[in-house]
Amino acid sequence: MQPLSETPYSVLDLSPIRQGGNAAESFRNSFDLAQHVERWGYTRFWVAEHHNLPGVASAATSVVIGHIAGGTTTLRIGAGGIMLPNHAPLVIAEQFGTLESLYPGRIDLGLGRAPGGDQNTARALRRYLTGSADTFPRDLLELMSYFSPPQTGQAVHAVPGEGLEVPIWLLGSSDFSATLAAELGLPFAFASHFAPDFLLPALALYRENFKPSNRLAEPRVMVGVNVIAADTDAEAQRLFTSLQQGALNMVRGRPGQLPPPVESMDGLWSSIEQAHVEQRTRVSAVGSIVTVRERLAAILSVTQADELILTAHIYDHAARLRSFELAAHAMREGRYAESSAQS
Repeated sequence: MQPLSETPYSVLDLSPIRQGGNAAESFRNSFDLAQHVERWGYTRFWVAEHHNLPGVASAATSVVIGHIAGGTTTLRIGAGGIMLPNHAPLVIAEQFGTLESLYPGRIDLGLGRAPGGDQNTARALRRYLTGSADTFPRDLLELMSYFSPPQTGQAVHAVPGEGLEVPIWLLGSSDFSATLAAELGLPFAFASHFAPDFLLPALALYRENFKPSNRLAEPRVMVGVNVIAADTDAEAQRLFTSLQQGALNMVRGRPGQLPPPVESMDGLWSSIEQAHVEQRTRVSAVGSIVTVRERLAAILSVTQADELILTAHIYDHAARLRSFELAAHAMREGRYAESSAQS
């Protein structure tokens, strides 16, 4: 297993809309965060497609990716992910072909098979499209074909997109995408930051059944982790209550904007709700640099991940920046102390 200090680390950002804020503020914050984490040694900055959620601004994911890529220079920017059942594969090939043409060598395409919203929203998005989770493998192969060199007699071409090397990742929270990623020889990212139940079985299934491809010679695993870092364990736990309240709202079926932190969750949830939230968020590292480093090292040891992708639902933007800065220190054991001080 590679040590924590040699493990690549990245960012998953949903452009969260906080209570009292709006989408414009969220996009400014995401742009600013991307510029900071680029200096702190992060490898990628991914945004995710969600719809009809009042606390998530990244619905037009390709547009957000282009905006953030334009404000950075070395950071890989991508989707974590695009929910392919919502789209015609050709449209996604053209969008990411455009992004790759504008920012060559810096674009990632992560793909999921969930709708990224409820069924009413899925119907509103798809209209007359026939895409669904059931057609995901077929749609994926079609999408991949648009990035291949042109074939004799091919009737439809992705322009731009054709012949471009856009890395494709499969994302999942169960064994379905793990099996498909293994079969096609694609890298696999597991959404353990909100759906940890099948993490280890899915990773084992992926690694055991992986078939090398022209895209990837060996299995490559990325694992999602909630990271809330602060100068003290107590302050990190306080900041963590924003994520806990958000998860509680999801458990209750009432998703909302990101709430401010509270001093204690006591009285805000029942014991059953607390158990649900703690189960949902158990792949988390919350605390000071020392605590976060220990927790990340433990997650890496258990999962044997090749890369960790960190996400942080923190209400205050300055505290969110500080959390990602401290997380970089935790990953690299202080290597970025000088550059952080200069920023």
